[in-house]
Amino acid sequence: MSAKADRSLPSSSTDRPDVLLRPSSSKIRRLVRRPQLRLIVPLSDTTIWELEKLGQFPRRFNLTPRCVVWDLAEVEAWVEARKASFEAGKTPPTPKPDVHQRKRRPVRQRSASR
Repeated sequence: MSAKADRSLPSSSTDRPDVLLRPSSSKIRRLVRRPQLRLIVPLSDTTIWELEKLGQFPRRFNLTPRCVVWDLAEVEAWVEARKASFEAGKTPPTPKPDVHQRKRRPVRQRSASR
């Protein structure tokens, strides 16, 4: 194998840029950026931001001023908790929008003769 090929292969899992070590332990902590998060959680950026703001989704943090990441273990735990609450029947049904409040295409009032 050539020297160029040796440099392209990671020698251990710590050489990968998406894996960081915790300073206090030897466990590997995996961080995901927004494109990987979208593959795991199919929600819009706005919905994720709103859930974070309400404290209902794992918080993002900055590695650098221009690099935002989420802890993969926290995201996976959130998904499992949502799945468990759904299976237990604790997730309330999504409310339907009140069509009588919309400004365009107003709903006609039903006449008494029908």
